[in-house]
Amino acid sequence: MALTAEGAQPGEGYLHEAFLWSGREEFLAGTVPFVQEAVAQGHPVLVAVIRPRIEWLRRELGGSPKGVAFVDMAELGRNPARIIPAWRAFIDDNGGGSRPLRGIGEPVWAGRRAPEVTECQVHESLLNLAIGPTVPLRLRCPYEADALDGAVIREAHRSHPQLVERGAEHDSRRYGGMAHIRAAFELPLAEPAAGHVDVEVFGVADLGRLRALVRQRARDVRLDADRVEDLVLAVHEVSANSVDHGGGGGVLRVWCETDRIVCEVRDRGRIEDALVGRRTPTGEQGRGRGLWLANQLCDLVQIRSLADGTAVRVSCWL
Repeated sequence: MALTAEGAQPGEGYLHEAFLWSGREEFLAGTVPFVQEAVAQGHPVLVAVIRPRIEWLRRELGGSPKGVAFVDMAELGRNPARIIPAWRAFIDDNGGGSRPLRGIGEPVWAGRRAPEVTECQVHESLLNLAIGPTVPLRLRCPYEADALDGAVIREAHRSHPQLVERGAEHDSRRYGGMAHIRAAFELPLAEPAAGHVDVEVFGVADLGRLRALVRQRARDVRLDADRVEDLVLAVHEVSANSVDHGGGGGVLRVWCETDRIVCEVRDRGRIEDALVGRRTPTGEQGRGRGLWLANQLCDLVQIRSLADGTAVRVSCWL
């Protein structure tokens, strides 16, 4: 019998499925029985999809059955890096991996911006690392096949070990495994389009100057006052990480695009932990808090780490 994950028989360990659907009826056919089976067995369910899909499901299920929680993914997954901590919290709050669980998670939907989709794809790959193979969570990720770009669907095949399509469940022949996870963490970031880019080389004595620059540029593009300070704090935390762990300093670049302000910090350090910034900090944790905080403060955080250094790009939508 094929193993679903190391040491786990089918139905016992972690299952990460891409559910490819077209049309409301097909969506419901692949989700309603999935939830109902869990409810009948007394297994907790977390449904994180966008609001219209929540309403579809509630109408079919007759409301919110006992043991089923609904979360609007447009809020939870505004920054895709916040999704993994939510799944880990769901597991911890419901037995810590000692009881069967089910989830429906929709990080990608038609209309998401291109950089968001890319980070959702990174997220989907990292989900195969973030949850242990013996954790009895069955996680089904809906993809609206006729509304999403073909490249997005092909990537779903690579980032999910299992597929559900046209009512059939089967292994993905294109699943990329650990090599795909590493590749996702090393994806290149697009260079700024034509326009002014502020470039500042910095060390430990220059963090105040960086904060002032970011504050001014955010005000220049009329970012909301509270969000200005969120962005300033996020850049400070990332820059301080470069001072502490990236060779004593780095390079900050700041620029504006049509819909966002972007701040990027590069240094000579190397991040080995692909889940950095996606674990809820504990009292004993000494590293990773700055990137965690940046994820809570900003709309998008993109982390890439290669042999020659690390880039952390934080964005706020305008």
